[in-house]
Amino acid sequence: MEFKQVIVVRKELRMGIGKLSAQVAHAAVSGAEQVMTSNPSWFMKWFNSGQAKIVVKVHSLEDLHNIKRKAQISGLPVVQVQDSGLTQIPTGTITCLGIGPAPSTMIDRITKDLKLL
Repeated sequence: MEFKQVIVVRKELRMGIGKLSAQVAHAAVSGAEQVMTSNPSWFMKWFNSGQAKIVVKVHSLEDLHNIKRKAQISGLPVVQVQDSGLTQIPTGTITCLGIGPAPSTMIDRITKDLKLL
């Protein structure tokens, strides 16, 4: 079984590349930490197979909330990243979601139609 992590980014926020990269990194690290504690078996399988990460985009906060809801209903680990507001966007802005690490087949049911960033 393959494992991966998917980061879903709000494209309409038009963050700079550095800002966007930092938000994606927050989601990846936070998601990995969560799964390391909640499901060590999934974490180790993902970690030992190369830590695959895919970054995809949505076009609105509503789209992001819909993906989050579907992932949670499916039993997937989800982390939501909110910006601290020190640079480009207002404090508390939800920028992205991290889904997984988890089995790729479970994540694909939720994210397969999303376009790569």
